Amino acid sequence: MELNQYQALIFDLDGTLVDSMWMWKAIDVEFLARYGYDCPDDLQRSIEGMSFTETAAYFLKRFRLPLSMDEIKAVWTDMSIDKYRHEVPLKPGALRLLRYAESHGIPCGIATSNGADMVDAVLDALAIRPYFRIVTTACEVKEGKPSPDIYLKVAGDLGAEPSACLVFEDIPAGALAGKRAGMTVCGVADADADARGLRAEVLELADYFIEDFTQLFDENEEARLEKRDFINRGCMTAAMGQQPGK
Repeated sequence: MELNQYQALIFDLDGTLVDSMWMWKAIDVEFLARYGYDCPDDLQRSIEGMSFTETAAYFLKRFRLPLSMDEIKAVWTDMSIDKYRHEVPLKPGALRLLRYAESHGIPCGIATSNGADMVDAVLDALAIRPYFRIVTTACEVKEGKPSPDIYLKVAGDLGAEPSACLVFEDIPAGALAGKRAGMTVCGVADADADARGLRAEVLELADYFIEDFTQLFDENEEARLEKRDFINRGCMTAAMGQQPGK
């Protein structure tokens, strides 16, 4: 399946385009410890896909913190922004894909659950902002992932039909949001998602699955989702006793 058939490529940010999920559990542990809480085992799954604002509201309600939502978000930004500027790399092959899309006239957008300040920090640090016509956070739409709102907004802002968009996602909530938007979804492997046992769910939801973006390229510099990616995905899913997603 040639990438050139799509009107737009839409990327989740954390865990998909950039390798950043490793730091968030540590931030949650440190943040909650300040207020006398251990970090619950179910926390990451409970907040998966939520917007930055929705996550702050969840923390405020669940942990009864002596802070406002804006104060919570400000603390998280302070705790993470330096890491975004200096310690968060692009996923392998991501820059190659962005350059390919630019050279072939395929517009790209970002649909992220993260806060705008942190998004700005990492895009500027990695010098990739010029590759994206649209950068949207989930705080700009009614509901975060798995609602399709953010993907539909990005597609609309890019002037693309949802059915002609290809979404890249690393977690089930994001993959489900893309599918609910009527888009083709390509799962992207992430170490944090794997450690949390999420790969099987992404495989079930996604139309395609790649270990990293380098798999989209063959030796002739053409970018494609090759048949073998789907076959490998089916074999991996079958080995887990599940059926590949449709």
